[in-house]
Amino acid sequence: MTAATIREAFANAEPVSLWAAPDMTLIDNGRRPAVPMPGELFGPAWAIIQQVADSTSTAPDYAAMAYLASAASLIGGKRRASPYGSDWSEPSILWCAALGEPSSRKSAPLEAITRPLWSIQTNARADFDIQRRAWQADVERAKAERLKWQEEVKKVAGTQEAAPPMPTLANEPDEPKQRQTVISDVTPEAAASVLLGNPQGVLCYNDELAQWLESFDRYTGGGRPFWLSAFGGRPHNVTRKSSGSIDLKFTGISVLGTIQPDKIVTLLGGANDGLVPRVLWAWPEKLPPRRPAGRIDMSRLESAYQRLELLSWGSSAEGEQSPIVLPFTPRAADIFHEWEIENAASDGDGGSLYEAFVGKMSGTAARLALVSELTAWAFDGGNEPREISERSLAASIKWIEDYAKPMAARTYGDAAVSPKERNAALLARYIRKTGLSLVNLRELRRHPHKPHLKPLQDRGALEEAVEALEDASWIRPQFDRDGGPGQPRKDYAVNPQVLK
Repeated sequence: MTAATIREAFANAEPVSLWAAPDMTLIDNGRRPAVPMPGELFGPAWAIIQQVADSTSTAPDYAAMAYLASAASLIGGKRRASPYGSDWSEPSILWCAALGEPSSRKSAPLEAITRPLWSIQTNARADFDIQRRAWQADVERAKAERLKWQEEVKKVAGTQEAAPPMPTLANEPDEPKQRQTVISDVTPEAAASVLLGNPQGVLCYNDELAQWLESFDRYTGGGRPFWLSAFGGRPHNVTRKSSGSIDLKFTGISVLGTIQPDKIVTLLGGANDGLVPRVLWAWPEKLPPRRPAGRIDMSRLESAYQRLELLSWGSSAEGEQSPIVLPFTPRAADIFHEWEIENAASDGDGGSLYEAFVGKMSGTAARLALVSELTAWAFDGGNEPREISERSLAASIKWIEDYAKPMAARTYGDAAVSPKERNAALLARYIRKTGLSLVNLRELRRHPHKPHLKPLQDRGALEEAVEALEDASWIRPQFDRDGGPGQPRKDYAVNPQVLK
């Protein structure tokens, strides 16, 4: 073989990699994939949800969850769903969480969908001001009537003549309560005060849901019992430090907020007490920025919200304000019964968070079907529904099976991963995203990498993640003293195969 032939053979030869094949499963580290959000549950609201998603460069998941919580809060205690037309009925209360990394643009779609709630609250303030002025006039009239009556009582003092009864007008009227559609991070006492004047319920909207989850234990003896009542819409008594107690006939609070995956890990630890499994989770993949195709039809969303807001209460046999119960149609009840048996068989013994979540889905299905049924009416008009249709129930069950359950498995599964494995997956995804061919430990702790790798800034976390990546053949040491004395630079070469 001549020298020229040898050179040609080398030039045409396939390069041989000295790297072992990388373990690409490290990227997701067992995390379940995100699933698409089904649109049937939302009916005519789906078009608005898609518009919001388009305008915020997000998947429709966040806007959809915001709609569920917002619509449920406006219906609140005024309507209930009864699967079998029996004593069992479910209120319109939903707890919804939007998961994603800090740069996932979670807040924008939530703010867009909830904005009309603030408009309802603002518009109600004008009526409240009129009511309050009338109330103040009635209070002054009551004081004057009381003084007049007291003078009449004085005239008969010391005689056998009976004292005149106090006139009805001498009783001071109750102070009017302002309509409040949204509250944020509040104590049970403050929330109860709001509910006292808003018996249909409210939306608790926290941009950082971690604070709300932490509040379960913040108020000794009162946090968890209060929020359990708030989800069930049950009567509840809250003792106030300064002025007696508050008795609530309907403790209804829907919840909406955002949370980061790394924060939820510690919050879910030991949280299988019945509260956390009630939360519905949305954790879509982050989308790249895109130019919006059009504008959001906010007027249609506002009109639908206003119709839900104006739903009237029913009346009990005693003439008291009470909810109107919507039973399932006979066919819907049959479908629900068959699905409920299948769902109960799949929840195991309820020992894990996911199993506890599945066990809560019967009530959730009824609540979702109620919101779906009233959504179609709120957007399209016509006669208000008096029962829950097969269509609404089928959409509710489909949404639970195709979305709620997979997203819960994704959320709870990620929380079960060890911190070392989770940090390794975070670093692996960052290397892939940025296309780094060389990583240095010191530089990863600095700008511009530091904001994207916050969990790795804890003591020893970065070193453990690097060790895991090295074991998975993602990186290998390439230490160099950089031509000078001292400690070598802790550089790691990245396996070119992981960047393909």
